[in-house]
Formats: sequence, structure tokens, C-alpha cells
Amino acid sequence: MIRVLLADDQALIRAGFRALLEHTDDIVVVGEAADGEQAVSLAASARADVVLMDIRMPGVDGLEATRRIADSEDLAGVRVLILTTFESDEYVYEALRAGAAGFVVKDTEPADLVQAVRIVAAGDALLSPGVTRRLIADIAARGRPGTVASEYRIDRLTDRERQVLALVGRGQSNDEIAGTLFLSPFTAKTHVSRIMTKLAARDRAQLVVIAYETGLVTVGHDPGNGVVG
Repeated sequence: MIRVLLADDQALIRAGFRALLEHTDDIVVVGEAADGEQAVSLAASARADVVLMDIRMPGVDGLEATRRIADSEDLAGVRVLILTTFESDEYVYEALRAGAAGFVVKDTEPADLVQAVRIVAAGDALLSPGVTRRLIADIAARGRPGTVASEYRIDRLTDRERQVLALVGRGQSNDEIAGTLFLSPFTAKTHVSRIMTKLAARDRAQLVVIAYETGLVTVGHDPGNGVVG
């Protein structure tokens, strides 16, 4: 069972998500939080696998709560799926950098929301094309690409690993990377795992950020369907 914590300051929205998720056979809602501080506390006590996190909450907001969860060794296995009202949410980029595994808009189709929870619970990243375009635009506006290579120490990567990282940044799955580089899926998966270890990346969502910020993927490239798995 996938254990989900709902974090939103609106009780009606939490009730709606609870009713939706608990109609599945593999998801159970283990708690509800009305602000970010409660979300961080309950993520630990309720042993959540996924936190469905609203960004705009009173007190400790979803952005800070995401950062606290990502920085906590005790919550290393918890994945944060951000809820946004619009894909152009101004905090999209910062939430990804803080450790969010993906984004869904609040008016998404029920089946898509359930699938999103399953995707991030499995350890993959979920970045819709709209969110990813916003991410790229934010990076371009900040003038980040190519300026932070030393921060991430991508010099630790082999040439092949850099190729793989660039493809992760473009939204390719392990199978797609294997096809592009004429590798076996297992070899592609191994490369991705080694890259994450070398760069101390939390997950593939952070690899996407790193790929753009270091200039391995250039602004303006359409990364595809948005599921990074």
C-alpha cells in the first residue's frame, strides 16, 4: 500500500482528495495537515510514502515544508508531490530545487492524480510539459545554465554519464536512454544510479534541474511527455 499524507489548508480540498485516493486498492490516506509544519511532523509519525503538498499554506508553507522533508535523514524515503493551482506557479522552480518529486494541478483528472501518486511513490519524477517549460524559463531568467558546474561537481562524471544526464534532463526514461545510446536498459539504469550517487542527487527530478543549470540541456528544448522515470 502507498501511504499518502494530504497537506492543504482547505479542508474541503483534503476531503475531496481523500475520497478519491481511498477508492483505489493500493493507496491509503494516513493523515491530513493544514499547514507545512504539521505536514513535516505527520510525514514522520504517519510513515508517509508520498506527501500531496499544497504550496500556499499559512505559517510554514509547502515550499519550506518540502525543503525540511528533503533535508531530513529520517524522512529520506518520503516523496513530495506538489499541488498547484496553475502550472505557471511562481514557486515551481524553487520547489523542485527544494526536493519536490513532481507537480500536479488541482483540477487534474482523478485517474491522472492517482497515477501521479503511483509514479512518485515508485521513485520516478513527474514533470508535466507545462511545468517543465516553466522550470526552463525560470532557469533562463536567472542566468543559471553553465554557471554552476562546479557547484554540482559534474566533472566527476564520465563522458557517457554526461550524455545520460543530458537525456534525463530531456525527460527520457531508462528504456528511452537505452535506445538512444544503444545500451541495455539495465546499463542505462546503472548509469543513472551512479550519476545520482556522484552528484548527491535526491532523485531524477533534481537531475533534471542539474542538467539545465549546468548547460548540458539548453533552454528551448521540449523535454517530451514530462514523466521522468
